[in-house]
Amino acid sequence: MASLFETLLGTSLRTQMVDPDKALKGRDGYPYAIPETHTVLGTPLQGPWPEGTRVLYLASGCFWGAEKEAWQLPGVVTTAVGYMGGYTPYPTYEETCTARTGHTETVMVAYDPQQLSDVDLMRHFWEEHDPTQGFRQGNDVGTQYRSAVFYTTPEQGEAARATAAEYGPRLKANGYGDITTEIRPAEEAGPFYYAEAAHQQYLQKNPGGYCPVNSTGVACPVPTA
Repeated sequence: MASLFETLLGTSLRTQMVDPDKALKGRDGYPYAIPETHTVLGTPLQGPWPEGTRVLYLASGCFWGAEKEAWQLPGVVTTAVGYMGGYTPYPTYEETCTARTGHTETVMVAYDPQQLSDVDLMRHFWEEHDPTQGFRQGNDVGTQYRSAVFYTTPEQGEAARATAAEYGPRLKANGYGDITTEIRPAEEAGPFYYAEAAHQQYLQKNPGGYCPVNSTGVACPVPTA
C-alpha cells in the first residue's frame, strides 16, 4: 500500500503538465484497431460524414460520461473518445493516465450546424462540467481531466470565447472561480488520437459504469450581441 507521502507526490505529479522533452516516446501508429461505426448512432467514427458536418473537440473530464452527453444531442452525427492536446504520438489509455503524454481525455463531436448551432453546443459543454477546476474534475485528478475546447472553424472559436465570457461572471456569482478551460485551434493542439475500442461509447456497453458528470448546475446564457 502506498504511503500518504507517495500518494500526495503522485497526485502532485499528475497535476503538472509534462515537459515536451520528458513526454513518453509513443509510437508510429495505433497499437489497436479502431471500430468502424458508432455503437449507438450507427454512423462512421472516422467519416466520411454528410457534407457540411462540423467537428469540434471537447474535453470536460472523464470522456465516458462526456461522450454519452454529446451523442444524445439533436444534430450530432457521431462522437468518439480519444486523446488530444499532448505530445506523445498514438498514446494508450494507460500512458495517458500517467500524465506523461500531455493529453487530455477528449470527445470528438461531429454535428450538423443546421440542427445544432456552435453556440448551443458550447452552452451544453459549459453546463455539463465545472470548467473552473484546472487539472481535475470532481474526484478525477490529473492533467488528463483538464477542460479544453479545440476548435476547427473560426465560428466555433468565436462561440467558445463568447459563451465563456458570458458564463464566467455567472459562475463567479455562484461562488466558483475563474474558468480554466484551454481554448485554441485544433491544429495547434495536435492530432486527435482515437482511444481503444473498449472506451468508445463505454457507457452504452457498460450501463453501470462509473463516470459522473460534474455539472455546477449554473446555466450558461446565450451570448449578447
